[in-house]
Amino acid sequence: MALDIRTLLSAVESHALASGYFAQVNGHEPMSPPTSGITCAVWVEQIGPARGGSGLDSTSSRLALYVRLYSSLVQQPADAIDPDLMTALDALMAAYSGDFTLGDLVRAVDLLGTYGDPLSARAGYLAEGGAEYRVMTITLPLIVNDLWDQEA
Repeated sequence: MALDIRTLLSAVESHALASGYFAQVNGHEPMSPPTSGITCAVWVEQIGPARGGSGLDSTSSRLALYVRLYSSLVQQPADAIDPDLMTALDALMAAYSGDFTLGDLVRAVDLLGTYGDPLSARAGYLAEGGAEYRVMTITLPLIVNDLWDQEA
């Protein structure tokens, strides 16, 4: 079995688009700052075996994606930046919890961290392209069954 990364990324991007909270959803980190609203970007962070989750003849994988939400720090009112980001974040976390297999594309979203770090998000700030953002970065761990054959 081969990793169908384009389909997986598209499914995660579709969750973001369906939420209605994002002015833009990218399959890469943005090169310029969002001028209004919230931007979402999705990309691969890490891949490796799902320790303890593989069989004797194939290796299942833990594929971690980053889903980053960006909001410009120069938006008004400034007091709305964090609540707006958290509202969008909450919608995505609910989507990942509710669509546990991304429409049968993966074994599971590793919500509780059975095979590594769990579904989580971290707040921060990012300076890029001469602009400053408030960001929330989601680590979205996906367990993909039987990705690599184990052969002698």
